[in-house]
Amino acid sequence: MGTAVARTLPASESPLPIEEVEDAVRRAQDWLLAKQRPDGHWVGELEGDTILETEYVLMLQFLGDPDQEKLRKLCNYAVRHWQNEDGGFPIYPGGPSDVSASVKVYFACKLSGFSADVEFMHRTKECVLRLGGVTHCNVFTKLYLAIFGQYDWEAVPTIPPEFFFVPNWFYLNLYAMSSWSRCILVPLAVINACRPYREVPHQCDIDELYLGGKGEGRPPLAHGVRPISWRGFFLAADRVLKLHDKSPIKPLRATALRAAEQWMRDRQFASGGLGAIFPAMTHAVMAYKCLGYADDHPAVQHELAELASFEIEDGDEIRLQPCFSPVWDTALSVNALVDSGLPGDHPAIGSAVEWLLSKQTTTQADWAVMSGRTQPGGWFFEYENEFYPDVDDTIMVLMALYKASCPNGASWTDAPERVREAMRRGLDWVWAMQNKDGGWGSFDKDNDRMLFQYVPFADHNAMLDPATSDITARTLEMFSYFEVTKSDPRVKRALKFLHQEQEADGSWFGRWGVNYLYGTWQTLRGLGRIGEDVRGASIRKAAAWLKGVQNEDGGWGETCRSYDDPERFKAKGPSTASQTSWALMGLMNAGCNESAEAVSGFEYLLRTQREDGTWDEPWFTGTGFPRVFYLRYHLYCHYFPLWAMGQHLEIRRHAKGARRRSLAVPSANGNGAHHK
Repeated sequence: MGTAVARTLPASESPLPIEEVEDAVRRAQDWLLAKQRPDGHWVGELEGDTILETEYVLMLQFLGDPDQEKLRKLCNYAVRHWQNEDGGFPIYPGGPSDVSASVKVYFACKLSGFSADVEFMHRTKECVLRLGGVTHCNVFTKLYLAIFGQYDWEAVPTIPPEFFFVPNWFYLNLYAMSSWSRCILVPLAVINACRPYREVPHQCDIDELYLGGKGEGRPPLAHGVRPISWRGFFLAADRVLKLHDKSPIKPLRATALRAAEQWMRDRQFASGGLGAIFPAMTHAVMAYKCLGYADDHPAVQHELAELASFEIEDGDEIRLQPCFSPVWDTALSVNALVDSGLPGDHPAIGSAVEWLLSKQTTTQADWAVMSGRTQPGGWFFEYENEFYPDVDDTIMVLMALYKASCPNGASWTDAPERVREAMRRGLDWVWAMQNKDGGWGSFDKDNDRMLFQYVPFADHNAMLDPATSDITARTLEMFSYFEVTKSDPRVKRALKFLHQEQEADGSWFGRWGVNYLYGTWQTLRGLGRIGEDVRGASIRKAAAWLKGVQNEDGGWGETCRSYDDPERFKAKGPSTASQTSWALMGLMNAGCNESAEAVSGFEYLLRTQREDGTWDEPWFTGTGFPRVFYLRYHLYCHYFPLWAMGQHLEIRRHAKGARRRSLAVPSANGNGAHHK
């Protein structure tokens, strides 16, 4: 896998038979249309790793008297589908065993009634010990273990609730960290301050997962850290905070806890749970309990009901989704369907547009802290998440609305009034979210204060939301439909950002999809749509890179491991339908629609399409947090191939029409010679 294909299409060779592509498109459209929900939206399963099942087990155990059958079903899924041959558990299929994931599965299985003597448990224990034992786990895992008496609270970094009182003008403040970190860390600050303890049966202890066995000391936080460094500074600050925690006099603590409580309650408005994401919601449940809420309190019940909706029960197994992705799936489905030839006035498109319009936000929320008094107008990812719209969903929705409402390249100002007003608000909001560096991040503006990476509780590698190439380029793609050109000063800044972000080999990093194939496709698409010359050096270099990393089977693939070691694993992996489609769309936007590599890539898609019109894809090609959490969008393997084939047909039909027109136009010298 990952072997380069280096061949050139002879001038005499015919391109891919257009009839075959048209047939594949029709079957793919039929499959996708059949999956549309009655109210007009699409949503596919969103799959994560075992952090979901195991932390759900721990939360249910925290609440007390859990349903043991449910716990066992959650563990059944984790063990049967995720255990590696070495006994450990990875964070993406085919990945190496991860110590934190493995420890949580082991502990969850014990809480579910599995004995340490069971063969799969023994293998997990041996793997954990080879990986360094419990002390090598990440901070969030240690905090969970501390709640159940399996780790020393003194060896867990402090998350002070008094952080609420740091003013927004200070370099490190609550709104200078990423939106998802806020939603995760605010309830964790409550838990950390309260230090709850839930006793578990002695047979559920995990002392055997420490290298020194029972009684092994927990290493201090500063172990192996240079004292004269930012990391050393923050660890020294953590020691001061721990002394403060032990003091009987904490004048701001009660006020800080009330502020955190109100912050969480406020964000339950029009939300599918806090942040509408699994980790924040589980932490919120535990935080409310720490604050004295009863199990039947509406705030607790709201979070528990939303979490329960993530459950997928299949026989004697239960798996969980980390959240739902309906806005994203619907916007992408509309883009793929319309670009593959389905008319914008098709009933399925009309109902999807109505559903998307109902999801536009109307609330001044967290994003407004850094972007000023901008009118709300963004879209979120989930069914409900009013406080957390994001740029990526918003620009994908705006493109879908334009394509559905403005046929034949009409001006967006000619769209129906309701759609036009929604698009105007969305456009204004996206412009307001542009960073000082010219790029766009996802949920916040100028969220790039690198000092946060040294904070002791920040080892989840997701404290910031800086501008990224994929979102910035997709934003330019979107603006190209709304009569924005390269001459706009804001576009010039974005183009400068993108050219600076290009890697030496011609590729671009992919933040929200795996990985360089995603980033390179999206950047080429954005550059091409906004009017960059496809003959320019950066585009030619990127196209050459894509051609050079094509697999022998004609497809493209890349695993999540490229985030850990790009030198060895960049653009290497088994071919997938989604990543092949990204590479093809990148090549098409670089002017290589009929190159040998593109023809071979489309042949791969045609060859691997199932009889029912879709594709199989077991690999994770979506990114939550690089090196920490990855995703498998179950619809990625469908609407991306459909989109790629639709773009291919559009280019070929346009080229055919241009050739016909050129034959009818006399040459400058009047002899009727063909234009070239």
